[in-house]
Amino acid sequence: MEASGAGTTAGAASNGTGPGDGEKPRVCVIGAGSCGITAMRSLKEKGIDFVCFEKGSWIGGNWKYDNDNGQSAAYKSLHINTSRQMMEYAAYPMPDELPDYPDHFQIAKYFEDFVDHFGLRESIRFQTEVESVEPAEGGGWDVAWAEREGGSGTDHFTDVIVCNGHHWDKRWPEPAFPGSDTFEGEQMHAHDYRTPDIFEGKRVLVLGIGNSAVDIAVESSRHADATFLSMRRGAWIVPKYLGSTPTDRAISGPATRLPLKLQSLGLWLSLKMAVGNPSDYGLPKPDHMPLHAHPTVSQEILGRLGGGDIKVKANIERLDGDSVVFTDGSREQVDLIVYCTGYKITFPFLSPDVFSAQDNKVDLYQRVVPVDQKGLYFIGLIQPLGAIMPLAELQCDWVAELIDGEGALPDRLEMYREIADDRAKMARRFVSSKRHTVEVDFEPYVRKLSKERVRARERAGARPVTA
Repeated sequence: MEASGAGTTAGAASNGTGPGDGEKPRVCVIGAGSCGITAMRSLKEKGIDFVCFEKGSWIGGNWKYDNDNGQSAAYKSLHINTSRQMMEYAAYPMPDELPDYPDHFQIAKYFEDFVDHFGLRESIRFQTEVESVEPAEGGGWDVAWAEREGGSGTDHFTDVIVCNGHHWDKRWPEPAFPGSDTFEGEQMHAHDYRTPDIFEGKRVLVLGIGNSAVDIAVESSRHADATFLSMRRGAWIVPKYLGSTPTDRAISGPATRLPLKLQSLGLWLSLKMAVGNPSDYGLPKPDHMPLHAHPTVSQEILGRLGGGDIKVKANIERLDGDSVVFTDGSREQVDLIVYCTGYKITFPFLSPDVFSAQDNKVDLYQRVVPVDQKGLYFIGLIQPLGAIMPLAELQCDWVAELIDGEGALPDRLEMYREIADDRAKMARRFVSSKRHTVEVDFEPYVRKLSKERVRARERAGARPVTA
């Protein structure tokens, strides 16, 4: 069965160098989540032929509640933790009537409206999983796919844009805590959490201090008999508002051009005035200044801690029968442990010889392009201090120009040098953690990628585009 495309294309070049032998670009987009849909819009705007394969039955990926692709981590009460103005696509702003922090049902509808507004739905192959992506002889990529109802096939594409997300492959504590295999209570990963009824009448331990951990701990504290929050290290808790302004908007703009040390000091002072220090609420003192680790955003966790509804515990040492023993020697009887321990970055359809993310580390030029794999691109493989969606939109506009021949990449040596410099900067900047391997600053990354888009067009001899 041949995959259908969208539009026609003139021009030329995969990775800005031409698809070879006069072959017109034909692009495979993997995933119809927040990154896949903006990839389709960018391609359609250029008239590039494409098809999108979506494992599930719906638009929205991680933001579709109970998505039947098995990859959504959305729980029923989930709201975004970046403001809608910072999350929306430039090509399709969110409606003004939405609140500052919409819930996932509103976000999923926004994505559905986006797809219909740009006429993308007919180009999506729903309930069709990409099983393998392999370099083809003579260039391009052979993509093997399988439909849920039994059909299968292999199609050839000049280019592949990977938009399969990085919040779906559960990472459990490694190594597992001693006693995990004989623990008498329940153990689950945050990815599988949906509704708070599972907490009723139980003593619950939430492990982690990221956004999911504090959200789940707050919900548990309203339903469980007792809620404990355990963590390895401290974190800065950032409220959703500073004054009456969403925090991400309050700290954006010209301030992001200041030296990092000044930005960090400014946010530290703002947090100190707004909510005080984390240790004031019983949390461990952070071993870093703000902006040197991904922030934990919550408007509610500090109040629940201050009211005694959540009790802070040290890291887990071992599980013992129906109890958990912590590294400070304390012990608590626990019925349910929720591991908020993040995700592995994986690509089940790619051979490790093609590309892999060992220990969640990825070597990509501008966080998008693997240097030695022509015509392969990764969208949204970033964790910004802000929202992924507008950054993915910018990535896709740049990639569409590379594919169409309006842009060209630099030589391999320059790309490798840029990747090495970026990795060194990250190592100096962020706390060492698998959580920070794909971290970026929102506005600096926008400026950097916008400049690269201009340079790419200059390399290709195309008309300049405004950064």
